[in-house]
Amino acid sequence: MDDSKEQRKPGLQVPIDPITLSDVTSIAKFRIKKEVWDYYDCGADSQTALHENEAAFKVLKILPRVLRDVSSVRTKITLFGREYPVPLGLAPSAMQKLAGGEGELDVARAAAKLGVNLTLSSQSTTSLEDVMSCKESSSSVGDPAFWMQLYLTKDPEKSVPLIKRAEAAGYEALVLTVDTPVLGNRLNERKTPLVLPSGLHLANIEPASRSPQTDRKPTFNRRLMDARTLHDAESILSEAGGSTHSNSLTWDTTIPLMRKVAPHMKIILKGIVTPEDAVLAVNHGADAIVVSNHGGRQLDEASSTIEALPIIHAALATKSPEPGRRNKIPVIFDGGVRTGADVFKALALVADFVLVGRPVLWGLGYKGEEGVETVINILERELSRTMALAGVTKIDEISKEYIGVKNVGGFGVSKL
Repeated sequence: MDDSKEQRKPGLQVPIDPITLSDVTSIAKFRIKKEVWDYYDCGADSQTALHENEAAFKVLKILPRVLRDVSSVRTKITLFGREYPVPLGLAPSAMQKLAGGEGELDVARAAAKLGVNLTLSSQSTTSLEDVMSCKESSSSVGDPAFWMQLYLTKDPEKSVPLIKRAEAAGYEALVLTVDTPVLGNRLNERKTPLVLPSGLHLANIEPASRSPQTDRKPTFNRRLMDARTLHDAESILSEAGGSTHSNSLTWDTTIPLMRKVAPHMKIILKGIVTPEDAVLAVNHGADAIVVSNHGGRQLDEASSTIEALPIIHAALATKSPEPGRRNKIPVIFDGGVRTGADVFKALALVADFVLVGRPVLWGLGYKGEEGVETVINILERELSRTMALAGVTKIDEISKEYIGVKNVGGFGVSKL
């Protein structure tokens, strides 16, 4: 990226050497094309859920303990038998080459180098095999797992080849997005439909050869989102021929289907925000859940994910003697994380692992692979510092004991 272009807009000042995710965001917003920024940054409808994902963290206050030996802070955790240097994973997001650098390849290289878990979007602009090759060629001493996100299609047989490819390539888990029977009402996308430019395609679900730029259209799912009448919606569904996101998934059939197709992969359900569904996930054999409202891009009146987390833990809490195990299955948190203190708060509310989404895209926009590494390193340093200041030295020491809630009216803090 040419830093000489930093001041191409008169009067605009952006940081050159970011030290916070806010700095990274400022640079990325300056460098990423407006229509691409609007696509990634927007939520659904009035964007209430989007903004509350971040705002809800501010209601939570950390209650630090003092006179404790914090000379050796360790942020390592173990998940599915693998050790990670930080309790952080990179969340799936579509079409990363639009954000900057080499997109998914840069994200994968950064994840592999730093030993961090990654989930690849099925709607990526790089094939799942090429992404996995970045891990295989990495010189990192760690062995982070890569996971594969997917949407099951209305005709589930159309999803089987992708699942088989992910299993063959060595992905540890399938992360099934379950909150998207239809796309949320994303107004920015409807006003300015995003179409991949010439030279890019959805590498896991489309052939590399594409029609001329003038013939390109948004995906069927995005065209369905913008249907103005019932007749329009029915016509689009008919034309799609079973390739749209499934709106008929059920607890009784979905996980058994995935187990049958990929018996050796973990099954993780992404998009759980209620304790009832968390319990159903356990009862139907899911290996983990992701507490997520899709970054505020689906149901706009859903709760923020950090507010959903305590009641989900209450439903899944276990008294297992296994060290570090606090939930019946791993509860992974996703939504609104912008600082290491946010990571601490999510862990204190008994998440087992935390995903980071948009900041990864802003890292790409800032400086490709190096920018993604910068995002990870900033969060690691902030988390380690927060732990020391709070009086804890290990991830499994972080608990609700360290969290208070700002009182209604704005003055005073109460323990959860």
